[in-house]
Amino acid sequence: MYVWRETFSAVSLYSIENISISMLTTPKFLVIVTANHPNNLPNSITSLFLSHSPFLPRFAHRASFPLSTRLFWCSRKRNPNPNPFHSTMAPSSMLAEYAKSNRSTCKACSKAIESKALRLGVVAKGKGGFDVTKWHHLDCFPFPSDTGSIISSPEDAIKGFSSLKSSDQEALKKLSVAAHEKSQEKVDKATHDIQEAEESDAKRRKLCESDEAVEEINFSVSEVKNKYKDATLLPKWKAFQTVIYLERDDGLNDSSKIAAFDFDGCLAKTAVNKVGADAWSLMYSSIPGKLQSLYKDGYKLVIFTNESNIERWKNKRQVAVDSKIGRLNNFIEKVKVPIQVFIACGVGKGKVDGKEDPFRKPKPGMWHLMQQHFNSGIPIDMDQSFYVGDAAGRESDHSDADIKFAEAIRLKFFVPEEYFNA
Repeated sequence: MYVWRETFSAVSLYSIENISISMLTTPKFLVIVTANHPNNLPNSITSLFLSHSPFLPRFAHRASFPLSTRLFWCSRKRNPNPNPFHSTMAPSSMLAEYAKSNRSTCKACSKAIESKALRLGVVAKGKGGFDVTKWHHLDCFPFPSDTGSIISSPEDAIKGFSSLKSSDQEALKKLSVAAHEKSQEKVDKATHDIQEAEESDAKRRKLCESDEAVEEINFSVSEVKNKYKDATLLPKWKAFQTVIYLERDDGLNDSSKIAAFDFDGCLAKTAVNKVGADAWSLMYSSIPGKLQSLYKDGYKLVIFTNESNIERWKNKRQVAVDSKIGRLNNFIEKVKVPIQVFIACGVGKGKVDGKEDPFRKPKPGMWHLMQQHFNSGIPIDMDQSFYVGDAAGRESDHSDADIKFAEAIRLKFFVPEEYFNA
C-alpha cells in the first residue's frame, strides 16, 4: 500500500500493509481515494491520520458514506505549520490522581508508577490536537518556578486535587511551597551576586584614587632615554624624567593583581656605606618562595624604590646607577621570577626644575606611571593588590614614606616582617 503525500513540490511515499490509499494535500483540500470504506481501514492507517492530520475530525464525519463512494473531500483552513506531520507540545494544565494500574511510566525517571500510587501529570496538546498526559511520580514532578497559584488555590490549579487523600493534599502543597522557595532562593542569590558585582565595579572605579584627583602622566617615547643624565644604563633599563625603569623583564605578565614591594630593607639587606652590585643579601629566606607563589597565582610583581644617590652623586652618578641596577638585576636572578622595577631618583623633599618631584615616595607618581602606561590598560583590582615596605613611621624606622605611599593610592599595606614571616 502507498500513502502519497504532495504539498506543492514536496513528495513523500509511505508503504503500509496492503491497502492502496492516495492522499493529496493542497492548501485548501484533502483528497483521499480508497477502495475501502474508512470504517474498514486498519488501525495502522487510522493511527497515521489521527496522529498527523488536522482535518481528520471532519474526515470522520464522512465515514458513514456508502461503500460506492470512492472519493471523499474535506475542506480545511490553511495550516500555519507548513509540515502537518509536526506540531509542538504546549503544557496546558496539571492533573493529580491515583494510578489505575502499574502500566504508566514516569517521564522523568522512566520507572513504572505502581498501581494506586499518587501520580502527577502534565496535560498537553499532542501532534493531532488531542490532549496527552505525561505522568510523573510525585517526587519527580517538574513543578514550575512560579507555584503561587498552586499554593493559593490548589483545587483550581490541579485537576483532581479535591479527590486526593488529605495527607496527599498536604504533601502536594508542601512540594509546591518548596519549589517556590527554591525558586525564590535562586532569585535572591542572583540579586546578591549582582550587588556584589556592582560593589566590586565601584571599587575598581576607584583605582588608585587619592583624596586629590589623580594627575595624568604624559608619557612620551621621545622622552625615554638610554642614559640617566650623564650615566649610561645597563641593557633593558630606560630613563623617563627622574625615573629609571626596567623595560620588560622576560616572562612578565601584566595583571589586575599587583604585588608591590620596596627594595632596600624590605627585599634586600643593604648598607648606605657599601656600594656595588653584590653588596646585598636577602632580607628573609622566605622571599623567593613567596614571590614565586604570587607569580603562579597571577600577580604581577613590582618594585617601587627610591634612590636619591643617583641624583645627589653628581661626580659618581655612574657608580650609583651601576650599584643600584646591578643589585636589582642580581636580586631578580636570585629569586627566579620576573619583576617590574621603578627607581625614583629625585632628592628627598627638594625641588626638581622648581617643582616637588612627583615620583619619589611617598608621592604616588611611580604607581600612576605603572598603572597608566605599563599595565596594558588592565584595571587594577585594589581589593587583591597590596604593597610591602619597611618605612612605616615606627620609632625605629627611618621614615614613613612606604606607608604614606600605600595610603596615597589606597593600597593594603604590610611591613616585611609581617608579610614574609607570616
